[in-house]
Amino acid sequence: MLEAGNNDELPPIPGKRYFTIGEVSELCGVKPHVLRYWEQEFPQLKPVKRRGNRRYYQRRDVLLIRQIRSLLYDEGFTITGARQRLTGEEAREDITQSQQIIKQLRGELEEVLKILRR
Repeated sequence: MLEAGNNDELPPIPGKRYFTIGEVSELCGVKPHVLRYWEQEFPQLKPVKRRGNRRYYQRRDVLLIRQIRSLLYDEGFTITGARQRLTGEEAREDITQSQQIIKQLRGELEEVLKILRR
């Protein structure tokens, strides 16, 4: 998903469960208004909203924002290109997960079949 080499200049992510938009801004080197804009452009980015519509980001959100930042700022992708790239990666991950589930189910079904044949 995110290569460590892309974020050498960024601070390490603390071991917290939730981060405010200000904290994420500092952790990712992106201004808060840019984060709010990216929420509109990238459907994968959905921070939890609580009282007063305050945003709380989780670690996976911070990693995703760092990946988006890298695609846009370091690799020169457009917003549309970065969105397509992220969507393609999700599709590949879904296929891999599906293949693993199918293998596991097949193995379990073969075991059931052996039991039934006894």
